[in-house]
Amino acid sequence: MIAIIDYGVGNLRSVEKAFHYIGYEAKVSSDKEFILNSDGVVLPGVGAFYDAIEKLDKDGIIEVLNSVIAKGKPFLGICLGMQLLFEYSEEGGQNVKGLGILKGAIKKIPFGDNLKVPHMGWNSLDIKGNSPLFNGISPNSYVYFVHSYHLDTDDIDVITASTHYGIGFTVAVQKGNIFATQFHPEKSGDIGLSMLKNFALQCV
Repeated sequence: MIAIIDYGVGNLRSVEKAFHYIGYEAKVSSDKEFILNSDGVVLPGVGAFYDAIEKLDKDGIIEVLNSVIAKGKPFLGICLGMQLLFEYSEEGGQNVKGLGILKGAIKKIPFGDNLKVPHMGWNSLDIKGNSPLFNGISPNSYVYFVHSYHLDTDDIDVITASTHYGIGFTVAVQKGNIFATQFHPEKSGDIGLSMLKNFALQCV
């Protein structure tokens, strides 16, 4: 069973439905014991960085996340769920402290060159390395984005994919059992479903 963490943000049920569609059991839950005893954990979400961190802290989920990761359980962060893993975010005009599990900062996508922010739509991936998340995924595959902030990290060892939207930036990372994507696999058609299946295979 894959636990999808419920922390009061949007886009949880679509991730749950995507796992069901590809034949894997998944459940949206905030129950700590259920999350700790699951085979894998997903932290998806769309919304404000500060509100999400505050909610995770208030509900005691941060401790659960740290325990899940420390135990080596497969973990997947999606969109906001990826951003929260890093040290801080510029969202809201101030540096808001993140979980600090990975090194890096979340920064505003710069305006310019007639670019619209938020960045909404399909962009191709520049896949780097051999992360299991991208097993069988063709180079330059297109995936779906909805975001106004991007990851800036000097830790090149964790970077597994990037894209270009006015500037180049990292859109997928992996460190051990931690996987994360800025794009939405659950909204990226067959390519995204293949990625979710690749993650689910890490959980069995």
